[in-house]
Amino acid sequence: MIIVGVDGSVTARAAVEWAVNDALRMGEPLRIVHAVDRSPYQIGRFPNAALPDALRREGQRILREALALAHERQPDVEVTTRDIEGAPAEVLREQAKDAAEIVLGSRGLGGFAGALLGSVSAHVAGHVGCPVVVVRGDHQPVRGEIVVGVDDSPACEPALVYAFQQAELRRSTLRVVHAWQLPVHAYAPEAPYDMDEVRTAQHQTVRDRVGTFKRDYPQVTVVEDVQPAQPVEALTDASTRADLLVVGSHGHGAAGALLLGSVSRGVLYHTRCPVAVVRA
Repeated sequence: MIIVGVDGSVTARAAVEWAVNDALRMGEPLRIVHAVDRSPYQIGRFPNAALPDALRREGQRILREALALAHERQPDVEVTTRDIEGAPAEVLREQAKDAAEIVLGSRGLGGFAGALLGSVSAHVAGHVGCPVVVVRGDHQPVRGEIVVGVDDSPACEPALVYAFQQAELRRSTLRVVHAWQLPVHAYAPEAPYDMDEVRTAQHQTVRDRVGTFKRDYPQVTVVEDVQPAQPVEALTDASTRADLLVVGSHGHGAAGALLLGSVSRGVLYHTRCPVAVVRA
């Protein structure tokens, strides 16, 4: 099942369109979820008694509009709706237990707002086991390419699995980006390097990572993009020509933003295309 969070915003509408299209490709049902978060309105000496009903009615309106949009875009997809009380990030994290994918907009009005710069996407992508896709509100032309970032750790393999699956479903080219930088040694900052040897090793890193996947997904055309660059800059640049950017998430720490890791946080800030964060 694919879960999409909605709050009535423009980016939530874009998230519904993205999610229902992906549900059709993956053969999954779609569940549209709205979080009824009363906590910001429960502060003060004189709470508004009519507010809970107003929040509920607004949530039902948002769900009706999202359901109509999903049916309009892909009438063959099975779609259900859920109106759930609770903080947005907590609601989505609970829903993720039976989800193949979570989709949410990058910015909103409330409910699932602030994904790009705020706490919702960090706490969802940083804590759930399924891929989390963050969608921008602006429509982009279909480019026929998916980008995935890889490094020299096994933790990037779940992102590769998701990226190859998406590329196969969409019949898209898959660009595998590996950006590398020379290490700086504290006691020998000007230590010489054999650049040809370094480049060969970096290319071998990518070949080792994608070799098995190429055999498992023979119909996917793979472009190995190995470059000396800062990872966020390389991925952001590649995303300008992509329909989807896929990154792994293997940071450390108790907070969601730290669990995301610096690269996944960076691309969420800067890229224009949808971003899928796949936890290791």
